[in-house]
Amino acid sequence: MAGSAEHDPRKLPSPDGGWSESIWTMNDVIVVPPLASGMVQEAGLLRSDGRYIPEGALWRRHRPITIEPPMPQDPPEKLPGRWLWGGVLWAHFGHFLVESSSRLWALAHLEQPVDGILFIPKRPAVGDQVRGFHREFVSLMQQDLPIRVAVDPAQVEELVVPGQGFGLGALTEATGKYRNAVHARFARDVSPEGPEKLYISRSKLGLGKGGLLGEEQLEHLLAAEGYEIYHPQDHSLTEQLARYKAAKYVIAADGSALHLFAMVGRPDQKVAMILRRQSTAHTLLTKNVSAFCKCDPLVIGALRTEWLPKKKQRSSRLSFGELDHSAIGSALKQGGFIAGGEDWPSLDDDAREQLLKDKGIDSTRFVESPEFKRARIRAMRLARRARRAARDSAEG
Repeated sequence: MAGSAEHDPRKLPSPDGGWSESIWTMNDVIVVPPLASGMVQEAGLLRSDGRYIPEGALWRRHRPITIEPPMPQDPPEKLPGRWLWGGVLWAHFGHFLVESSSRLWALAHLEQPVDGILFIPKRPAVGDQVRGFHREFVSLMQQDLPIRVAVDPAQVEELVVPGQGFGLGALTEATGKYRNAVHARFARDVSPEGPEKLYISRSKLGLGKGGLLGEEQLEHLLAAEGYEIYHPQDHSLTEQLARYKAAKYVIAADGSALHLFAMVGRPDQKVAMILRRQSTAHTLLTKNVSAFCKCDPLVIGALRTEWLPKKKQRSSRLSFGELDHSAIGSALKQGGFIAGGEDWPSLDDDAREQLLKDKGIDSTRFVESPEFKRARIRAMRLARRARRAARDSAEG
């Protein structure tokens, strides 16, 4: 039997269950959107007498990032009907998948239908904007379900509040109820369509998204091995999911696309993830794919170096990892993803300098990671010493 702490919504939600797999139905709940942007925001749910409802908070890693808001001074708008609490609506695709979808598991457990899903915006300036991928994702869980974004405080006649079943941190594996609901309902009518070999690329995303230097060269090498080079942002979610269902071999740069793949991935598919930065962030993505797909992805860390934004010199989603094609080829060959790979060439110095110039990676905006730079200098010194020792030995 679960302990009382596991059912306390003021405690960290767990993929093992507890309050994150519970559903509450409440009347006259006051929904309070954030007034200012920020990582942690005063926003969420209050009872009509002003008491905070912690079940509605969004947790990330070890803390809630929506915290108890003050009671609105003016009477809130009345919202009639029965609504499902969706929480925070992110415009960022990856955060939407992992955090804004975190309560949709309850659609598989409702005893009565709801009139729609009610969110609050992450960024107040965005207002009540609902993007196309928001609507498409929800429709892939349940057709014809309206989305409403509360930009002003609202008092909801009846609000269904599921626990947070997915998220960043321990919840990246999701709860069993969340995974089961996704496997049973999400994209169930989407048929597989596409080739057996798929490379999910980031090469068209541009400087503002971070990425991989040398990815275009990697694409040419993979295309020669029979891989389709796929740019997911050019396609609808339905088209992406059809590709992901059809592929038997999936290679991807680490990023949001793998969160979507995981929702329809299967144990019989082989998945390789190429890291684009020197960070532990990929461990969450690896756990996500493993838990949903019941397979262990091949994680390839093969960076020659990493270029960091000059204004914020740390590894982040804005960093650019410089690929070592030779190391990637060897790893993919050993993992059974390609037939060749032994002779994949690393970029020579001239090609590398031209690539940096073409991508706009210059000293006014980016600096090389000191960690990689020190390692390269050490390697060069060791190589010189080895050559000197060999020469001295031959002369002696």
